[in-house]
Amino acid sequence: MQNSVARSEIAALRAKLEQVQGRRLDAPVLPTHPVLAPLLPGGGLRPGAAYSVAPSMSLLLALMSRPSQDGTWCGVIGMPELGAEAAERLGMALDRLVLVPEPGARVLGVAATLAEVLPVVAIRPTARAMGAEVTRLAARLRDRGAVLLVQGPWPQAEATLRVSEGEWAGVGNGVGYLAGRTVTVTVSSKRWPVPRASRIMLPAPDGGIAAVHEGEAARAVPGSIGVVSPIGVQPGGYPRRGEAEPRRVRAVS
Repeated sequence: MQNSVARSEIAALRAKLEQVQGRRLDAPVLPTHPVLAPLLPGGGLRPGAAYSVAPSMSLLLALMSRPSQDGTWCGVIGMPELGAEAAERLGMALDRLVLVPEPGARVLGVAATLAEVLPVVAIRPTARAMGAEVTRLAARLRDRGAVLLVQGPWPQAEATLRVSEGEWAGVGNGVGYLAGRTVTVTVSSKRWPVPRASRIMLPAPDGGIAAVHEGEAARAVPGSIGVVSPIGVQPGGYPRRGEAEPRRVRAVS
């Protein structure tokens, strides 16, 4: 008897939560990149929810890449610097990508309009979002089952993704190619008390995203950027034996 009462109370509480949030707690999620999935509540992007994302274009595109590959249309609003080539290398299907580089002051209004037809919408607000605007957009997301990715803080976000401890690999003593960047992605959510974190390559040497396994190491200069002539350069940034030393350039931050 006690067990049945407890189950009924849990069911009633769950129904109230679902009514307030406007979505089922066990609703299917949009799958995202396998490297990022373990960090997210439910293992993917929850329809009707908003996510606060660090100002990293690579991380934003990595979140959208799997839905895009699976046939989902995505929209990006207010990010004129987004490069099509970089987006494609991170897995975006360009024929299912809608870009609104200059939306003007009505970023949230444009986002609400695109959420009517696009399952995933990414925005960068130009100003602090007001309560009424956020409420209207949240209602639209729940009604249409769309996912909102916000570069910057967002009230009542399903999860907040941060990037830290970035290290570029491939440049040694001012010589070499940038082979990739290793970062720590930390995700905090109201669904668990302790944030989750993972060390990943973003971008990886192939321009995509990859997990960093224990024991892997790379020569890195934190925050450095440099380019050199391709003649005689090996991945570590040093000339191969028997070949002329390449032209040196100074690494700059």
